[in-house]
Amino acid sequence: MKQPWFDSYPAGVPHKINPNAYISLAALFNESFKKNANNRFSVCMDQWMTYGELDELSTAVGAWLQAQGLPAGERVALMLPNVPQFPVTMAGILRSGYTCVNVNPLYTARELKHQLADSGATTIVILENFAKTLQEVIDDTPIERVIVASMGDLLGFLKGNFITFAVRHLKKMVPAYKIPLQSPSGLKRKVMTFKAMLAEGAGKSMKPSTATGDSIAFLQYTGGTTGLSKGAVLTHRNVIAATLQAEAWFAPATVRISDPSKINSIAALPLYHIFALTLCLLAIRQGSHMTLIPNPRDIPGFVDVLKKRPFHIFPAVNTLFNALLQNVQFKALDFSQLCLSQAGGMAASVGTAKGWLEVTGCPMVEGWGMSETCAIGTNNPVNATSFSGTIGLPQPSTEIAIKDDDGVSQPIGGSGEICIKGPNVMVGYYNQPEETAAAFTADGFMRTGDIGTMDERGYVRIVDRKKDMIIVSGFNVFPNELENVISLCPGVVECAAIGIPDEKTGEAIKVFVVKSDSMLTEDDVAKYCRQNLTGYKIPKHIEFRDDLPKTNVGKILRRELRAGK
Repeated sequence: MKQPWFDSYPAGVPHKINPNAYISLAALFNESFKKNANNRFSVCMDQWMTYGELDELSTAVGAWLQAQGLPAGERVALMLPNVPQFPVTMAGILRSGYTCVNVNPLYTARELKHQLADSGATTIVILENFAKTLQEVIDDTPIERVIVASMGDLLGFLKGNFITFAVRHLKKMVPAYKIPLQSPSGLKRKVMTFKAMLAEGAGKSMKPSTATGDSIAFLQYTGGTTGLSKGAVLTHRNVIAATLQAEAWFAPATVRISDPSKINSIAALPLYHIFALTLCLLAIRQGSHMTLIPNPRDIPGFVDVLKKRPFHIFPAVNTLFNALLQNVQFKALDFSQLCLSQAGGMAASVGTAKGWLEVTGCPMVEGWGMSETCAIGTNNPVNATSFSGTIGLPQPSTEIAIKDDDGVSQPIGGSGEICIKGPNVMVGYYNQPEETAAAFTADGFMRTGDIGTMDERGYVRIVDRKKDMIIVSGFNVFPNELENVISLCPGVVECAAIGIPDEKTGEAIKVFVVKSDSMLTEDDVAKYCRQNLTGYKIPKHIEFRDDLPKTNVGKILRRELRAGK
């Protein structure tokens, strides 16, 4: 296949990267920690952590995990927001030869139960704010060890204790919980604090990881292109490839900062999400530092953090870019050092891109990827001077093909499903052989579910979505899951969910409900959704109908609902 995108690459960007540059992520971490020991790695609430400290703390985590007798490759769940405990624990898991299972801290009990049971994770590191949710489902999961972190654990003695006290007692953000110390089968559980784990691990040695490029690094849960949440199997090689691809692509923008350690990346997007996770690994690879933002929804507080020091790389979804543009104080910031504004996770709008350029002077660069591709797929050149409205060019070592339903590649300009192949693409879905087989074409390309075109320069444009997936603020929401949950609400006969345009979130969820109980109200349905669905999956609009449009075999026609029929 002709690869026209290479001619559109910025000068100096390689066509290929070496996904075997490291035997595993442990080797990448070890190299960086040794080289950058005295450099700063992160700052959170004005508390800095050096690479040397990240090395020491993650070694303690890894040594503790190994001392539990876990077999190589065992799954360890990580349910934390953007606090220092996240990179410390993630690095500890991977350096000691285990698999990291990232969990959205805002999951409901039902969603958490599914992910823990499906992944088979036996250990979880969780912020105490969310322990009540774990308590509700732990007896239905394989979890044997629970490590409970507090917000201030790694923020210094005085400040950390005050922050933990404030979160618990002033803001009352920690619901009362009690993790049962024994399972229904009689198995005893180990429950301890994050600090206690570090103290125990500090007295032990960590054996070198035996992981290779083919070992599983992450189970990154996603709806995929269809169906319920499943774990995308990302190997060490996949993640190393994505990290090196991002480094190569960003180089034309970051070259202006001569010392990589001075590069400050803003980590406002959740680190459990593949977009921010990949950029965290890039920071470790290049020895730069990150500003961790635990609560980016607090826009005034977020802007106060941005005032404190120059920032260079700013990844965000369209909704976050837009929210910042509405803040007067944000517009007064110094943007002279900003060299990359990376948009992803959801479609970026022309209006937001225009406003961002006017305020910051730094063009918004849109990219596209999936959990299944380690966030890397296509991206616009980072030295672009304007917003293209496309999702950009295939990344180094990545191929994009536009294929029809029979898997036949279409000519330039032809429309079809966007399919991707490269060293960053997952090896499959965890314990889902049928889903894995359905996800790939006969010639090894992964089907993405997006319909698009490629022009003669290699730029890809998304024109439609093959599946009915809804994207709310960069998060995938699948109608089947919503409908399965809402159909269990007392008084609901059937329902259908669609996405509709929304100025703030890109898309919002609208649910059409046929009810059997005339007393059922929109508030009743909304309350049920809040009890059973994560916040971004809760419908913004609920409409009652006498019936729903269907095919002659009874399948609900979501497309007609989208068309207003």
